[in-house]
Amino acid sequence: MASTTNPTEQNIESQPLREFTEKAYLDYSMYVILDRALPKLSDGLKPVQRRIIYAMSELALSSGAKHKKSARTVGDVIGKFHPHGDSACYEAMVHMAQPFAYRYPIVDGQGNWGSQDDPKSFAAMRYTEARLTPYAAVLLSELGQGTADWTPNFDGTLEEPTWLPSRLPNVLLNGATGIAVGMSTDIPPHNLTEIASACIRLLEAPKTTTRELMKHVKGPDFPTGADIISSPDDLLQIYEAGGGSLRMRATWEKEGGDIIITSLPYQASGAKILEQIASQMRAKKLPMVDDLRDESDHESPVRLVIVPRSNRVDIEGLMSHLFATTDLEKNVRVNMNMIGLDGRPRIYPLKALLLEWLKFRIDTVKRRLNFRLDKVEQRLHILEGLLIAYLNIDEVIAIIRKEDKPKPVLMKRFKLSDTQAEAILEMKLRHLAKLEETRIRGEQQELDTERKALTALLRSKARLRKLVREEIAADASKHGDARRCAISEKEAAKAMDETELVPSEPLTAILSERGWVRAAKGHDIDARALAFKSGDGFQSAACGRSNQLAVFLDSTGRAYSQPAHTLTSARGQGEPLAGRFNPPDGASFAGVLLGDPDDRWLLASDAGYGFVVRLGELYSRNKAGKRVVSVPRGASTVIPSPVTDYESDLLVAVSNQGRLLVFPLSELPELARGKGNKIIGIVAARLKAREEFMLATLAVPDGADVIVVSGQRSMTLRQRDIEAYSGARGRRGNLLPRGWRRVDRIEIAR
Repeated sequence: MASTTNPTEQNIESQPLREFTEKAYLDYSMYVILDRALPKLSDGLKPVQRRIIYAMSELALSSGAKHKKSARTVGDVIGKFHPHGDSACYEAMVHMAQPFAYRYPIVDGQGNWGSQDDPKSFAAMRYTEARLTPYAAVLLSELGQGTADWTPNFDGTLEEPTWLPSRLPNVLLNGATGIAVGMSTDIPPHNLTEIASACIRLLEAPKTTTRELMKHVKGPDFPTGADIISSPDDLLQIYEAGGGSLRMRATWEKEGGDIIITSLPYQASGAKILEQIASQMRAKKLPMVDDLRDESDHESPVRLVIVPRSNRVDIEGLMSHLFATTDLEKNVRVNMNMIGLDGRPRIYPLKALLLEWLKFRIDTVKRRLNFRLDKVEQRLHILEGLLIAYLNIDEVIAIIRKEDKPKPVLMKRFKLSDTQAEAILEMKLRHLAKLEETRIRGEQQELDTERKALTALLRSKARLRKLVREEIAADASKHGDARRCAISEKEAAKAMDETELVPSEPLTAILSERGWVRAAKGHDIDARALAFKSGDGFQSAACGRSNQLAVFLDSTGRAYSQPAHTLTSARGQGEPLAGRFNPPDGASFAGVLLGDPDDRWLLASDAGYGFVVRLGELYSRNKAGKRVVSVPRGASTVIPSPVTDYESDLLVAVSNQGRLLVFPLSELPELARGKGNKIIGIVAARLKAREEFMLATLAVPDGADVIVVSGQRSMTLRQRDIEAYSGARGRRGNLLPRGWRRVDRIEIAR
């Protein structure tokens, strides 16, 4: 019976889904880590960057060549070495050309290559042109000298270098950023001269400590300039651990009365910073700033102008506030994670990184010298054969003329190698001149001298290290420059308190019966004469300054605060406090308080209890407020009264029955919160039934008169009249004259 098994099923491999997905994800992770996101310690490049640089060198786009269209380079890169998206490849090329992104740019571009405000605003690759910079020679000059391993490209038709033989530690000079799977890298750029000096120091004294190395490497050196304000101890810790965080601050100067920002922290955008400042100005949080301008141009890549409102503005204080609230000061992350010489990712401290790179550099120089030694020996071998041919030229010519295959005959007759015989047969007739022997012997002598020198170098570690040291010093002299980032330890900036940012102007806060609030400039405001919404009316007013906090007390004894300058203008009818706060259900607002934090106020409930409190104790940024006055069930707070002098003021209290009681205010305690002491005697049963309660309290300065208002009428109580109502604290008080017992309010005569 024939088998029914499908032949194709025999080639199918069964595998558990868990194992398959785990292996696939690990393969992908390793690809991202090793072939995409992390740079190699040897040349400091990611694969796409290395391929771009190599492709440009193959196109002969050296620093002395004419620029070519970027599209030509990108086409070669993705067609020969990097089969990925052209936009990603072009973006990597642009990044290496931007002077604000790379400390030592590798690509020299013509056209629009982006700006510091918007690094991705570069033109399309069909418009821009590029070539390599002189610095690129540091990476490429030794490439054809046996210094790198080669690997087949993606389709096996070409070969590409596994790394570039960098003559300087490019991984530190230009830094790198990247996100892999489960790891990332943030290597800051450094100054070439300083790094070269540190390398030379380690060549001379490998046991040098990181602290001693920092006499050479002061810290990172970013292409955009700005100041590094981290302490030397913080920088030392970063270099010893291979990671951490440092703080950068923009530089600025005064020009006339204006503030000119001349450099920004790394990867900070001037446009974004101006927007951050402008948003504070719109929110009225920067009243001391009058105008902003961006005067950046080709000659001054960063020139942001801040115009203070007057010459009395504290410039240092203003800049400290801007440093704390904008990207003018920011943290820069450091994570020196890279692929080491062993092919494994690792976080490198500064000393370990430089030592491993020096090992790579010494090995590279050895390979270069060995490559040259092989070339010299091969040439000497050929010259030896050519000299034999010249000394026996007649016999050589005769063999060539007579023999069908002269090569083996020559090899046998003169004991020549295949290479020597081939060189003799390829020799041109012009080389049969009389001076040829002299030229051959002279070249032999020169090459022999070079061979001895190369052999001596390769046999001596000291000479090899000296050669590496001299080459590093030469490259530093050629490509090095001065630091751009000054290092000056400073404390992190602190934002100004909101009250410091607001101008101090006289202001009157007005509260309506229904809880609508507004603010009028000045203190000579007749708040009762203002227009209110239908069914609403005046409740309370308080005088203070625009840079103070306005406090609102609700009927349940909770206090809420809000910056006075944010209150709606009195030109309108205000805004409801319920939109700013979250008072308890059924609560209404009893009064507004305004003044200095140390000002005293009289707080009380209509149950007849109260106390004196400092205004600062009532401040609360919580929308739900702060519990201050303990109000008995069924009672509510009365309108607060400002205290002029706690020791000499009189307390005047009046009930809804027209009973008035006067006693020294100092008999009440000063508390932060609570119920307080009894002010006026109210029978509990009558209070519960709301038949009798305390209507109002007033803190009256010594010598001031009190006005009692009843309907449309008012009565002034002089000092001698007030004495008639004096009594012990907690008594019911004396009745006002007939016709004045239906009291609406009491107030101090102005």
